[in-house]
Amino acid sequence: MFTDRASGKDTKRPQLRAALEFIREGDELIIHSMDRLARNLDDLRRIVLELTKKGVQVRFVKENLTFNGEDSPMSNLLLSLLGAVAEFERSMIRERQREGIALAKKKGLYKGRKPSLTAEQVREIRRRAVAGEQKTALAHEFKVSRQTLYTAIA
Repeated sequence: MFTDRASGKDTKRPQLRAALEFIREGDELIIHSMDRLARNLDDLRRIVLELTKKGVQVRFVKENLTFNGEDSPMSNLLLSLLGAVAEFERSMIRERQREGIALAKKKGLYKGRKPSLTAEQVREIRRRAVAGEQKTALAHEFKVSRQTLYTAIA
């Protein structure tokens, strides 16, 4: 059993990768819902096609659909249609999120992410970097990534 805690918005999910690497010909991949596998129609169709070509059966419980490579035109239509709905839903979520953030910014309620370093820490990092201290060591000491450190120095 593989359980993802990440969104189905993309395929860069550790448990999805692990499941796809583990699964073998003759296996059955059971997924609660299509939108749990992928919220992008291209990704959904690609994953299902790759698995069925390997001889893996893919079953979606919520939609009551099973794919095994010998699928009916109706099954393929439903895969495309329901996959498109999931992709549309993801787009709508992102759009509402952007609108909410813009509205909150107008009201002065949205400040963005809290800075990783204080102004005093940035001054100290700059001073020590100019003095020749290793940037990797500084990043480790201040518990930030090297990119954050380079941005602070710039």
